[in-house]
Amino acid sequence: MIKNKNSGQLIVISAPSGAGKGTIIKELLKNDSKNRWLSVSATSREMREGEKEGVNYYYLSKENFEKKIEEGYFLEYTNYTGNYYGTPKEFIKEKINQGIDVILEIEIEGANNIKKLIPEAIFIFIMPPSLKELVKRLKTRGTESNEKIMKRFHEAYKEVNEVTKYNYVVVNDVVEDAVDKVEAILKAEKCRVDRIEEVYLDSKEEEIHELLMDNDFNNIGIGGKM
Repeated sequence: MIKNKNSGQLIVISAPSGAGKGTIIKELLKNDSKNRWLSVSATSREMREGEKEGVNYYYLSKENFEKKIEEGYFLEYTNYTGNYYGTPKEFIKEKINQGIDVILEIEIEGANNIKKLIPEAIFIFIMPPSLKELVKRLKTRGTESNEKIMKRFHEAYKEVNEVTKYNYVVVNDVVEDAVDKVEAILKAEKCRVDRIEEVYLDSKEEEIHELLMDNDFNNIGIGGKM
């Protein structure tokens, strides 16, 4: 009776560094790899141990990044803790038109830029269970100096106050629970009224409609006899 739009959804996921958004996104892609696609961002920061080109980020020099800004390569970009981060335009519109949900893992300023361009996107903020736990996770990661960790902590302190600009907030205490909550959000978004393309009647419903319009309808008993 209801035909929904076949287009995919743009899903923007942000979080303070160390909140675990990357792990959550990895699980979301694993749950539905056919209908979900992660748009890989570009950055001017150095590659960390264990990261891969084109998987975690596209790693560009600062000069190359600024050149691509001038060329209009990015849908949006921002400078976060001294490094550029940006979302390449390529493939995003194409994937959405194919009915594939596109996930953007971007910083808060970038998310705000996307919201101005595409307000109908789904904006989800991943919150750490506490700032104390966030510091613990950053230290456990072991990829940055104490000075950089403190810088990220101060950024995180400011970022948690931006949560009201998002549609949803999910606390990542237990990863499995956080993933379940995000999955519930995405399922609910598929049922939004503004995703309805058409309301139609099938043949059986048409028969009932004709029956209701029939002058003899009021004379029909519950058993169907006149």
